[in-house]
Amino acid sequence: IIDVRVKRVDFPPEVSESVYRRMEAERKRVANALRSEGFAEAEKLRADADKQREVIVAEAYRDAQKTKGEGDAKATATYAQAFSQNPEFYAFYRSLEAYRNSFKSKNDVIVVEPNSDFFKYMKSVGRGGEKTGK
Repeated sequence: IIDVRVKRVDFPPEVSESVYRRMEAERKRVANALRSEGFAEAEKLRADADKQREVIVAEAYRDAQKTKGEGDAKATATYAQAFSQNPEFYAFYRSLEAYRNSFKSKNDVIVVEPNSDFFKYMKSVGRGGEKTGK
């Protein structure tokens, strides 16, 4: 015999079924491994994105607070300069703010002695700019 060639091998049905089950199990194992790697990579990317988001939000909050503080400082300096020029006007302005905050709704009630300093500006000027004393 010089040459032997096999053109086709047919396994018996029980062996063929066994080979098919092993091939299927191997494909499932590979698919599960790839899925697991994909899930792990996805979780890694999500965690990184969450971390970046937290950093960005924290930096934005820091910058916003810094800008707000600078604005408050500038406003305070402006108010201080304006009110230092006329302290009586500043007292009057603060009284108006107190009145506004005290009577925000029609249902608000305040009990104060009529001669208290709270009503100083409400009773000190009558018609024509004269003091009424009432």
